[in-house]
Amino acid sequence: MQEEQEHNFVVSQENWSLHRKGYQDQQRHIDKVKDAIKNNLPDLISEENIIMSNGRDVIKIPIRSLDEYKIRYNYEKSKHVGQGNGDSEIGDVIARDPNAKQGQNGAGSGKKAGDKPGNDYYETEVSIAEIEDALFRELELPNLKRKEPAEITTEKVEFNDVRKKGLMGNVDKKRTILTALKRNARDGNAAITPIHNDDLRFKTWNEVIKRESKAVVIAMMDTSASMGTFEKYMARSFFFWMNRFLRTKYETVEFEFIAHHTEAKVVTEEAFFSKGESGGTICSSAYMKALEVIKEKFSPSRYNIYPFHFSDGENITSDNTKCIELVNEIMDCSNMFGYGEVNGYNRYSTLMNAYKKIDDPKFRHYILKEKGDVYHAMKSFFHKDTAAV
Repeated sequence: MQEEQEHNFVVSQENWSLHRKGYQDQQRHIDKVKDAIKNNLPDLISEENIIMSNGRDVIKIPIRSLDEYKIRYNYEKSKHVGQGNGDSEIGDVIARDPNAKQGQNGAGSGKKAGDKPGNDYYETEVSIAEIEDALFRELELPNLKRKEPAEITTEKVEFNDVRKKGLMGNVDKKRTILTALKRNARDGNAAITPIHNDDLRFKTWNEVIKRESKAVVIAMMDTSASMGTFEKYMARSFFFWMNRFLRTKYETVEFEFIAHHTEAKVVTEEAFFSKGESGGTICSSAYMKALEVIKEKFSPSRYNIYPFHFSDGENITSDNTKCIELVNEIMDCSNMFGYGEVNGYNRYSTLMNAYKKIDDPKFRHYILKEKGDVYHAMKSFFHKDTAAV
């Protein structure tokens, strides 16, 4: 009897997850960038090259120890000049001054040369849209309410039903042909014709009505001589992001721009963000102009009204009582009143001292001391309000 021949089999199991390794590494890199944007938002949104840009640029941000995973091939598989015995790798420390003091890593301070190693940073390009997405998802207009039916708008016409009776102009050709084809097929003739009256199908429609809450933002900015370069930059930074946030998330938001020193006037958006003034400060002039604009153009019964005022708070003391009266009058016809003060000192300004007396939930204020406070002011004024109707 012939002996049975033995067969040896090798069973291999391939790790298919390795095929997605490149994609997974790239996705981790993208996630790191998103986390870096989120963690650096206070610094990013106050970047001068963003505020002065057209909003469509990309910027570079430094992120510690961030690099995209890559495979590097050595086709020659040989040592090259400068590699020594091949034991060293990229990034290895090859020398250190033994007399240098050992301490924590970090960026140097001042203008003197440092003696400590720094951190490795990788610069990556980030679009303005990515920064907006990270910032705007945390914000919304507070106390937004529905207004009178005058704001009801027809978005589109939806054909949402089919009937056997109707006008010939509304005949649904496709459904009519399918009905005729089915009927003829039942009679043994799989053809479109003849088409009977019972085969006709007509489209009917409804107007889709969308109720929208209109809103107007009245942006007021102090442009007097006491508002220095930093103060004006901070105010414009806030209004820049407020403008983009509202125009991105809300379709029916209008803007009015008021610049003031001792007098106030309505200006264009371009002039608001670029024009400087001089002279003294009378903040009540801005509030009087705002009330005038509301009365002429924006009825509180039809609009959600959001006045915002930015100043350094150095107002004429005799004007402060009048300011409080006008702010209360504005709050009577608005959803909220926002006051932002650029004040790097550890003391209240003359205007802020007066505003401490206002006890109304509609009144919100924030004191900005440094560039990162633009982000915190945005969150303070536009935080999500669960009580909003």
